[in-house]
Amino acid sequence: MLTAAFAIALYLIATALLWRRPPRSNRFIALALTWVALLLHGGALTRLMLTPQGVDLSFFSTAVLVSAMVVLLFLLAALDKPVDKLGLLVLPLAAVTLLLRLVFAVEVHVLKDLSFAMQIHILVSILAFSLLNVAALQALLLTCQDVQLHRKRAGWFVRSLPPLETMEAFLFQMIGAGFVLLSLSLLSGWLFVEDLFAQHLVHKTVLSIFSWLTFGVLLWGRWRFGWRGRTAVRWTLWGFAALLLAYFGSKLALELILHRT
Repeated sequence: MLTAAFAIALYLIATALLWRRPPRSNRFIALALTWVALLLHGGALTRLMLTPQGVDLSFFSTAVLVSAMVVLLFLLAALDKPVDKLGLLVLPLAAVTLLLRLVFAVEVHVLKDLSFAMQIHILVSILAFSLLNVAALQALLLTCQDVQLHRKRAGWFVRSLPPLETMEAFLFQMIGAGFVLLSLSLLSGWLFVEDLFAQHLVHKTVLSIFSWLTFGVLLWGRWRFGWRGRTAVRWTLWGFAALLLAYFGSKLALELILHRT
């Protein structure tokens, strides 16, 4: 699809601009290209997911949707926060998900006759995952920054990052918002999912609850004991790993390995 191909190209160009030590004008160009890429991404997503039979929520289509949400969150954060280098992780990820959806011809998995409540549940779940995805990527940047600073080998890339306190503040903002939405997602799931076992959702629910507990303990530890640094990074990555397995591990097993919906 030509729209997706242009989006991929613009994401990669914007990544290259952000990788350099750009002046303010280059930063503006990179973010402007990313906005255009996101619009193209959205156009491609609409064509890929909206089928005559219903909304396609197969593995790769869902990944494309999540990556679009992550890019949008990055761009909104970039309006008033120094998160430019986060784009070095976010933008290639979006390009890869689009490319995989174009390359791999997988069976479409359509959810038909979704109630309004279920649509809200799915939307909240995707938003929660996207916010915590951004938090996990931010945690990876924090890891790189922390390791290099402790080794006293801070190159230009680490020096271009904001101070650790600023990086951690943004991390916990994403975790806090994601935790609230994940709580709403779990609550709405219990209210609206009719048959947990028949819908193959047991493992997804268990892993999501584990992730929710992990992020909850992390936020409590931050409030009670001032957890930060490597402790915060470890808990963030553990929580997101569980959520990743819940959202995409189950879809991968069911759709691509077991060929079940």
